[in-house]
Amino acid sequence: MRVKCVLCDTIENINDHSPLAKKLRNRPIHTYMCDKCNERIETRTSERKATGNFKQYSSQEKEDEFIH
Repeated sequence: MRVKCVLCDTIENINDHSPLAKKLRNRPIHTYMCDKCNERIETRTSERKATGNFKQYSSQEKEDEFIH
């Protein structure tokens, strides 16, 4: 299966029978990110967490903010 990274627009081939390919086929809302972009985001997020100024929001916290 040919997939395109949403950030850098590189086209890669993945196994048609892999769980990722099945997820992308059956749920169009899911997007593909190449390993290079995924690693870059992961390292920058960990750097921001290390500064102490990073706050991760969950959907439950957002719902609580709207209720109060």
